[in-house]
Amino acid sequence: MRNAAAYVRVSTERQDEYSLDSQLKLIRDYAAAHDMIVPDEFVFVEDGVSGRYAKRRRAFQNMIALAKEKERPFDAILVWKFSRFARNQEESIFYKSMLGRAGVDVVSISEPLDDSPFGSLIERIIEWMDEFYSIRLSGEVKRGMNEKISRSEIVTVPSFGYDVQGKSYVPNEHAETVRRIFRDYLAGKGIVSIARELADEGVRTRRGSIPSNRWIRYILRNPVYIGKIRWSTDGKIDYVHCEETDKALLIDGNFPPIIDEETFQAVQTKLERRASALPYTRHDQPVEWMLKGLVRCSSCGSTLIYSNLACPSMQCYKYAHGSCSVSHSLSIAKANKITIAALESCVASNNFPLAPQVVKKAGDGPDYDHLIAVERLKLRRVLEAYEAGIDTLEEYARKKARLNSGIEELLARKEEAEKATASKTLKPEEMRKKVREVLDIIKSADATEEEKNAALRTILSHIVYEKAASRLSLFFIY
Repeated sequence: MRNAAAYVRVSTERQDEYSLDSQLKLIRDYAAAHDMIVPDEFVFVEDGVSGRYAKRRRAFQNMIALAKEKERPFDAILVWKFSRFARNQEESIFYKSMLGRAGVDVVSISEPLDDSPFGSLIERIIEWMDEFYSIRLSGEVKRGMNEKISRSEIVTVPSFGYDVQGKSYVPNEHAETVRRIFRDYLAGKGIVSIARELADEGVRTRRGSIPSNRWIRYILRNPVYIGKIRWSTDGKIDYVHCEETDKALLIDGNFPPIIDEETFQAVQTKLERRASALPYTRHDQPVEWMLKGLVRCSSCGSTLIYSNLACPSMQCYKYAHGSCSVSHSLSIAKANKITIAALESCVASNNFPLAPQVVKKAGDGPDYDHLIAVERLKLRRVLEAYEAGIDTLEEYARKKARLNSGIEELLARKEEAEKATASKTLKPEEMRKKVREVLDIIKSADATEEEKNAALRTILSHIVYEKAASRLSLFFIY
């Protein structure tokens, strides 16, 4: 009995697609009739996602990554129709070829094909028809949306502060928060301060996220709040500026505004003035420093980023964007000194704390625990098939013996791998020697910041800046 994955997808573009549950039921029925098992953990679901571009489908990419593993957990991917797998012929051929080399078949349960050259030709024709439908539909959708826009009808989900009622937006209970954001910004409050205040009060975005400076800036730039619809004829909207261009239209909507035009324009003027007064832009900042990407915030876990040119320092990324409530500002020069002192202390005490929750890296070898769990799940499925009357007692016994033999082999290989890993693990004396070598590099005046950073990454997983204790905690990798 082969292990198979199920990929089910529905888009928002048509009404004649089977539902996710219906697709999955048909796939499971097909699997049972063709001596296959579809474990729950290998059911990949995409709800309301277009099949045009694979990179935008997270479940699809997770499925492909699993299929490419050295010890692949399934031998086939079952779909209701090939259009569920992809609506782009080039991508369809690319991913099917990749899966074929990995020994994984893509099977459409409603479009059976044989192994002859004629079967391959039919498959290419189906792929071409799926892509043609998608392209034609895209054009129809754009024409329909442009027609709606010309009638001042809404074509997108409502912005924060509005709900949809009928074919129009209506202000909701968050409208006052929008007015407050505009009012506070004109009164002199910074964008980050506004975001942090709202987050502390429990305000959340439409998606349930904590307010950030980017979200506040988007609200301040959004002409929907003065009763206008912003629409792009080529699908590319400039969210930084509000003026109308040859490709970006501003159309009077048929819904009530939340902000008056005078207030809105005053905010735009202030935003432009502040943007032009900035002493530097992002690309002027140095790109390399010794602790780049290594130091984390003890409050939220985010990385500390470069934050000040006048006095080189670092700050929590989320705090800088308004979604962390605790400042973790730290001078880079001070952090470098503390890190060097901490490394010297570790060498003196021969104590090198291991990073908690060390993530297994790709290429470190098979994840035997996962593979064993998969085989044990197969055992359970085989038992369920026997109890449901699908398999005879003889078939059950044969499959059970084969799976138990595979589990025993995996357990033996896991034990060998653990012994090999233990023999490679650095002993404290070896680790001390390695840390000393790194210290020589980061204390050298001839080494670049990039070289120092690379040296630290050979021994450190990360560093946690504990603000309350003014301490840097180092965590090592062996």
